[in-house]
Amino acid sequence: MSDAAEFVTSLQEQAVASWVSYLNQLRVDNLLSALSQQDEHLRDALATVDEAVRKIDLEVVAANRGGQHGMHGFIAEIAEVGIGNARQRILGNEAVYQWVNNNGPVDLLRGSVEIQQKFVAAGGRFSLGAIAEHLEKYPEYVRNGGKYQIPRDHFEVIQRLHALPPEEASKLLSRSGDGPSLRDWQRVQAFFQRGSVDFESLEPSTLEYNEVQRGVYASTMAAEKDSLRATDRSLRDDAHRTSRPTLREGGTAALTAAATAGGSAFVLAVIAKRREGKRLNEFSGRDWIDIAGETGSGFGKGGVRGLSIYALSNFTATSAAVAGSIVTASFSIAEQANRLRRNEIDELEFIETSELIALEAAVRALSSLVGQVTIPIPILGAVIGTTVGTVMYKAVASSLTKREAALIKRYLDEQRTLDEQLAIEYQAILEKLDHSMSSYLGLLERAFSSDVQIALVGSVELAVELGVASNEILDSDEKVDAYFLD
Repeated sequence: MSDAAEFVTSLQEQAVASWVSYLNQLRVDNLLSALSQQDEHLRDALATVDEAVRKIDLEVVAANRGGQHGMHGFIAEIAEVGIGNARQRILGNEAVYQWVNNNGPVDLLRGSVEIQQKFVAAGGRFSLGAIAEHLEKYPEYVRNGGKYQIPRDHFEVIQRLHALPPEEASKLLSRSGDGPSLRDWQRVQAFFQRGSVDFESLEPSTLEYNEVQRGVYASTMAAEKDSLRATDRSLRDDAHRTSRPTLREGGTAALTAAATAGGSAFVLAVIAKRREGKRLNEFSGRDWIDIAGETGSGFGKGGVRGLSIYALSNFTATSAAVAGSIVTASFSIAEQANRLRRNEIDELEFIETSELIALEAAVRALSSLVGQVTIPIPILGAVIGTTVGTVMYKAVASSLTKREAALIKRYLDEQRTLDEQLAIEYQAILEKLDHSMSSYLGLLERAFSSDVQIALVGSVELAVELGVASNEILDSDEKVDAYFLD
C-alpha cells in the first residue's frame, strides 16, 4: 500500500470511528434526557394523585359534603380528575380534566367535552335512573354534545345487556339473583328505546362504584400510585430499548463507510493511472476494469470496517477509536498473511511488519482520542489528531538506522535460541516427572493391594518413600504387637 493510500485509509478509519462514536453518544444522551424527563413526569403524576386525595379529605370528607349517601359522588368526581390527569402526566402530557364544582349540569371538563358523572346504585338501574332525572332537568344536554360518565362496572353490564338480543336474553340471563337478570335487561332496553340518550353518549369512569366509597378511596388512590410507578418502569424500559444499538443503524454505518471508502479508492485509482502518464480520455477498458476493481474492494472493506466498528463499540468494551484501529490493523495483517502464504516474505518479516502495523494502529487510536478531546467536533477532531499523530510517528519510525534494526534482529535470534534451550529443559523435566509418577503409582498399587502380604510390604515401601522415620514404621511383628498392645 502506498503512503498516500495508507494515509487516506487511516483518515477514513478514524473518521468512521468518530462518527460511530458520535452516534453512540447521541443515543446515550437521548437516554439520559429521557430518563431525566421521566423522573419529572413521575413526580408530577404522583403529586397529582396526592393533591386529589388532599382535596377529597378536606373538601368532601371533612366537610361531609353530600352526606352519607351522596358523598361518594363527589369523591368519584375528584378521583376521576386526579387519576385522569396523573395518567397523562406520567406520559409527559398536560392535564386534560378539570373539576367544575358548581352544582350545575356539568361536573367535569375533559378538554372541551362536558361530562356529567353519575355514580348511583339505588334502584338497581346501574346509574341509568340518575341519568334520566338529569335529562328531565337539562333536556338539551346530550344534543349539545354532553357525555354521561358512570362507574366502569355499571358500564360493562349495560354494554352487555344493550347488545344482547331478546331470544338470547331469556336463555342466558340469571333468574336466581346471581348477575344481571332478565328484568335488568328489560330496563336497559326500555331506557335506550326512549331515544333520549344513545349508547354512545355514555362512557365508563376509570373507577368502579365500590372504589370511591368513603372507607375505600384512600386504598384506591394508593393502588393508582402503584400503577403509575409500574407505568413509569415500563416507559423507562422502553427508553432503554430505544437507546440500544440497532441493525438498521449498523447498516447505515456500514453503508456510509463503504461509500466513503469506495469513493476514496476510486479517486486514488484514477490518480495512480494519471501518474502513469495517461489522460482520462486515454484510459482503456482494462484501466477502467482495474479502477472498478479497486473501487469495489474499497467499498467492501469500508462496509466491513463500518459494521465492525459499530459492533465492537456497541457490543464490547471497546471505544470507537480503538475499534477502528483494530479493524484496519486486521486488514493490514491479513494482507501480510497472504504475502507470507505466497512466500513473498518470511516469518520474521511477517512478525516484524505485523508488530509495526499494530504499533501504528495504537498511535492512530491515541492520536484520535487526543484530537477529539482537544477539538471536540465530531470527525474533525479525530481526523486532525490522527493526521498529526501519524506524521509524527512516521518521522520517528523513519529515523531507525540499520544498526538499530540489526540489534532488534539479534535480540530476536537470542530469544529464539533461548526458547529452544528452554524447550529441551522442559522436555527433560517432563520425562523425569513421568518416571517419578510411574514409580509412585506402583507403590500405591502395592500398598493398597487386595493381597494382604503384598499390601503390608507395599505399605512399608510407601512409608519409606514418603520419609517416615524407620522407628515409626511397623515393619516387624514386634513393632506391631508393641503398637497395638501397649
